[in-house]
Amino acid sequence: MVEDFIREHSGEYRRRALWERLPRKVMYQTFKTIIEYLVESGKIAIDAQSKVCWIHDPEFTRRYLAREDLRIR
Repeated sequence: MVEDFIREHSGEYRRRALWERLPRKVMYQTFKTIIEYLVESGKIAIDAQSKVCWIHDPEFTRRYLAREDLRIR
């Protein structure tokens, strides 16, 4: 639920505002844990204005991993 909401509203809200606008209520401590996990896994980033942005793009990653000229030899 949190991932989907962030993906739809990428770059619109700061962390607390995002939590307040979630469709279902989540405890703030749980929300913070989810945000930490998403940052560490590389799915979201928090920009200089503290806005939460979705950055995960598996199709883009697959294309670059398939390129032979980018392989380590």
